[in-house]
Amino acid sequence: MSDVIESTNFIEEIINQEIESGKVKEVITRFPPEPNGYLHVGHAKSLCINFGIKEKYHGKCNLRFDDTNPTKEDIEYVRSIEEDIKWLGFEWDKELYASDYFDQMYEYAVQLIKDGKAYVCDMTAEEISATRGDLTHPGVESPDRNRSVEENLALFEEMRSGAVADGAKTLRAKIDMASPNINMRDPVIYRVLHAAHWHTGDKWCIYPMYDFAHPIEDGIEGITHSICTLEFEDHRPLYDWVKEACGFDPAPRQIEFARLNLTRTIMSKRYLKKLVEMGVVDGWDDPRMPTLSGMRMRGYPAEALKDFCARIGVAKANSEVDVAMLEHCVRENLNANARRAMVVRNPVRLVVDNAEDKVFTVANNPMKPEEGTREVLFGRELYIDAADFSDNPPPKYFRLKPDGMVRLMGAYIVKYVSHGEENGELTVHVEAIPDSAEGGANAGIKVKGTIHWVNAKTCVPVTIREYDYLLDDINDGRDFDLRLVPNSKTVVEGAKAEAAFATAAPFTHYQFVRMGYYMVAKDSTPEHLVVNQVVGLKDSFAKGK
Repeated sequence: MSDVIESTNFIEEIINQEIESGKVKEVITRFPPEPNGYLHVGHAKSLCINFGIKEKYHGKCNLRFDDTNPTKEDIEYVRSIEEDIKWLGFEWDKELYASDYFDQMYEYAVQLIKDGKAYVCDMTAEEISATRGDLTHPGVESPDRNRSVEENLALFEEMRSGAVADGAKTLRAKIDMASPNINMRDPVIYRVLHAAHWHTGDKWCIYPMYDFAHPIEDGIEGITHSICTLEFEDHRPLYDWVKEACGFDPAPRQIEFARLNLTRTIMSKRYLKKLVEMGVVDGWDDPRMPTLSGMRMRGYPAEALKDFCARIGVAKANSEVDVAMLEHCVRENLNANARRAMVVRNPVRLVVDNAEDKVFTVANNPMKPEEGTREVLFGRELYIDAADFSDNPPPKYFRLKPDGMVRLMGAYIVKYVSHGEENGELTVHVEAIPDSAEGGANAGIKVKGTIHWVNAKTCVPVTIREYDYLLDDINDGRDFDLRLVPNSKTVVEGAKAEAAFATAAPFTHYQFVRMGYYMVAKDSTPEHLVVNQVVGLKDSFAKGK
């Protein structure tokens, strides 16, 4: 790579320095999820960093599944991760698996034993933990630490053959039990686990630990920059020890960045799985979930999520981002791209006593004239929202009220005549002001309120799903269970949409004027139209900033 690209964060500064020095010729990164759950919004940041570097430096980025823990992993998660990455618009160069390298990892472990850098230990996990020491006390060496190479090789082969019970023996790296970094105090690098692996079946009954496997995977693939979150910073010395002990040259470089934390958002895959298993949500792709599949079902545009990740940047210190900023990015994207529609959430019958049928032409998206127009039919019987009429209005109520006037959006100004119950439902009568439509002789009449409406004869029923946050806004250290918001999902039946909405296809975005942004749900059909609320019109982030 001859031309060094201007950097926008500290990771790119490191890459540029290594390109300038000649250490790096081609930039190769990887995205290495463990297939034990669905990706969440925090993973989107890592995806944007790794694939963004690939695109910026015309390099490569592998998708590698770190499947070293067979009891928690499943093909379901592999497929969901693939779908999420494609949805964000990223393309990986190779799809790989840690399990592809199990044979090579085993050979590296054997070589470490031969080099006197690993030994088989008979201590239990509890005993190893108890003898590891702490920040002020060194660890205690295992009584098995000085076994001969020959004995260690024989015992390791027993582990592999299936003759050793789970937990009875481990293979530990022989480093330094007095190291100030506890991760370097003879860490376990292989354990016995008699469990079938989703990818390799029953071939193995010993599995490598993540800290041993990951640098080997990076080394084999020729990864130049192993980018991970800050919780792996203390593991970097072990990462470097493994890659050096295994002889990788050139060796990958681990760089840590601050993970994404969002207010009112759960980022723990373990807890997200608990929500699914407890039935708090309807699945990993429930629109309330912070999973990428949940956000896709909710209606968050992929480009808005990538825009959000770009705006928060790449930092070296952990912090918490206001979820309102994410919603701001979603709202900004949908304001520019979503079609408009009139939908009445809680219908009240409106009779325009002097009206005749008339077709008005309105823009599909005023932000994009190229998306054309649609026709809406005005008539004598309409529906307006219950919130837009009051017979006992509060101060500064500018919607329809006794002795008041409002404009019906895109059509006439109407003035109140009467209201009462007709055929068991509240009915409001009004009169249209002649020539008060746009361009008419009375169009200059000024009214302070404009409300939306639908034609009672041509409108179509629509079910609206509305969502609240899963967590309350008080982050005081309580367990997630105690912060769950009750009734975080509301289903509104009986809403009415304008006639053009009858052909709305799943995954199409709309701004329901004066209501918010919605997406036609995946399970919506022409016979039963269903929409998911994406985000409201009110932008608390923009107002607050």
